[in-house]
Amino acid sequence: MIGERLQRARKAADLSLRNLAEQVGVSHTWINKFEKDQAMPDSKTLLKLGKVLGVRSEYFFRPEQVTLSQVEYRKKSTLPKKRLQAITHEILDHIERRMELEDLFPQPPVETFRLPAGLPDRVESYSQIEEVANHTRREWDLGMNPIPALIDLLEMKGIRVFCVDARNDAKFDGLFAYVADAPIVVVGKYWPGDRQRFTLAHELGHLILANRLSENLDLEKAGNRFAGALLFPDVSVKKYLGAKRSSLESREIQALKYEFGLSMFAIIRRAFDLEIIKESYYSNLAIHFRMKGWHKNEPGEQIKPENENIFSNLVFHALAEEYIGDSKAAELLSLSLDNFRRYRSMEEINAAPCQ
Repeated sequence: MIGERLQRARKAADLSLRNLAEQVGVSHTWINKFEKDQAMPDSKTLLKLGKVLGVRSEYFFRPEQVTLSQVEYRKKSTLPKKRLQAITHEILDHIERRMELEDLFPQPPVETFRLPAGLPDRVESYSQIEEVANHTRREWDLGMNPIPALIDLLEMKGIRVFCVDARNDAKFDGLFAYVADAPIVVVGKYWPGDRQRFTLAHELGHLILANRLSENLDLEKAGNRFAGALLFPDVSVKKYLGAKRSSLESREIQALKYEFGLSMFAIIRRAFDLEIIKESYYSNLAIHFRMKGWHKNEPGEQIKPENENIFSNLVFHALAEEYIGDSKAAELLSLSLDNFRRYRSMEEINAAPCQ
């Protein structure tokens, strides 16, 4: 029955029973009955409900239902409740489509996440996090070079990545949770690439450092230290900046930003954490960034958001093996059948963004 899904979509759209009823052309009593599974809308009403709520009709009948556990919204306390409901609805929709797709394969198409072997049982200092990040790189055969596609890396390691439209949500800064026993990370689809990547690495840090931190260490600070160390390892920082510096040039830092996919200020923070620059100089740079407005918009071109290719690739894999047909593939990709067929025939060849 459709009741639970209808109610979830209505709340995500921030509509009351009466608001939705007026737009669909039925009484609010009927909407209430639909949500309580005391009545079933006819096909015409179902189409109207989908149009008003911004979902396809198939959404109401999707068999897979998932729940998020151990949810950690960064900056959750400052997000309005209704907006949290909308973001959660969007996340659940992505996850349900993903799980439905994965269940079509005879063998699981995604690896089970495993922590890197040999991690320390206890992390006693922020500086020790540098070695944890380096150890993760070694165990995952990443070397010390820039990580070109962090989303693809996490997906290959069994961490599902989902992207939501958070363009108008300055207070939303990512989410980490579990679906069953599988970890997921959620980031903004249209964020600059350096913000996406730092959030992804930060949430990976939460996963790797869980239950290892000494009581005197702050979880968020530890996540930030891990993110910086994973994306721009200490060996590389010192190779490019040297062991000690009295000052740093903005153009120098900007070039490293484009090479390692890390914001300019995060790179400056790496120099401070590794004691390449003194605290007084770091503080002056922070003031300089605020005076210039660079703490919100750094100079130069933004790093492009990363593309999430796994979901789209799985859809076409399933299509090629005839696990699904065109109609189901279009539904999973949230495309009309005509648009899907044009996309499949290579008439539209733009890279598919985060699902």
